[in-house]
Amino acid sequence: MTPERIYGKNGSMKKTKVPVTAMPYTVASLQVATNSFCQDSLLGEGSLGRVYKADFPNGKVLAVKKIDSSALSLQEEDNFLEAVSSMSRLRHPNIVPLTGYCVEHGQRLLVYEYIGNGTLHDMLHFSDEMSRKLTWNIRVRIALGTARALEYLHEVCLPSVVHRNFKSSNILLDEEHNPHLSDCGLAALTPNTERQASNTLHLSNLVCYFQVSTEVVGSFGYSAPEFAMSGIYTVKSDVYSFGVVMLELLTGRKPLDSSRERSEQSLVRWATPQLHDIDALAKMVDPALNGMYPAKSLSRFADIIALCVQPEPEFRPPMSEVVQQLVRLMQRASIVRRQSGEELGFSYRAPEREGDLRDISF
Repeated sequence: MTPERIYGKNGSMKKTKVPVTAMPYTVASLQVATNSFCQDSLLGEGSLGRVYKADFPNGKVLAVKKIDSSALSLQEEDNFLEAVSSMSRLRHPNIVPLTGYCVEHGQRLLVYEYIGNGTLHDMLHFSDEMSRKLTWNIRVRIALGTARALEYLHEVCLPSVVHRNFKSSNILLDEEHNPHLSDCGLAALTPNTERQASNTLHLSNLVCYFQVSTEVVGSFGYSAPEFAMSGIYTVKSDVYSFGVVMLELLTGRKPLDSSRERSEQSLVRWATPQLHDIDALAKMVDPALNGMYPAKSLSRFADIIALCVQPEPEFRPPMSEVVQQLVRLMQRASIVRRQSGEELGFSYRAPEREGDLRDISF
């Protein structure tokens, strides 16, 4: 194994046994590209740090995640490089690729491909105008793309990669609304103290723990029950979080919303009992869809959600099974569109009155 040359914490070159395929950057070059990490370049704040838009002199646009200095100790530099090495080898059309990194002057930065159409969370929750752009067909396609990303992490990568922070704000959309999952592999950068804390989590300090750690490992509202109870997080916990995102796509609601009635504040608790009730399901659908969806497709979508958000992790399906079910759902929709001569936008509407008996199901 050939040692890689990288920038050390004092700015000098050093060697490491970890093969890093991503491109090394200097702090100076990233400062120039982000205008000294100014507020105008800030794209968002996520796991472990803030993300900035970086415009390079050659015209290339990338996204730079600046790791908070308090998140990792200087002694964990080798662990950081191992994580960078692993992340740089993740290659999937629905995963945001890591293209570069910087370890210099005590700072750690990650450089990613720039996906410029915002996050799924913002598209769903920022405004009605934005959410109306997400037709039913696009929502199913987003679910399928992110399911394929998780399938790759769980079942293709060796060893398996657990995302541990799967949520709609970590799903970036391109101009065609294709999904790209971000922060893949970042869970490996969780500080040792936090990993130990997650293994000894008790209900008595649950609230305090979530206040300090949900940004790194899981997010309250997306986290599976077993993580809340014991700190255990597995691939099946990712499946649960995926089911919550599917609920967001179906309802247009946030996983936790304190502005709603108490019985509706938790999306999973409110929605799960209604997923197999056709009448209730129609009332749950995101109003931004304006009734433009096929009833049978909606029902099958809800069936997949119900499997993913089961309380017992052993009963949740592997992501390969979820992918297969979503592929079948898309194929059925394509057949119906061809038979009816329709294009991507579904033109049938849910009945507005009980007396309206037009058949809209497929």
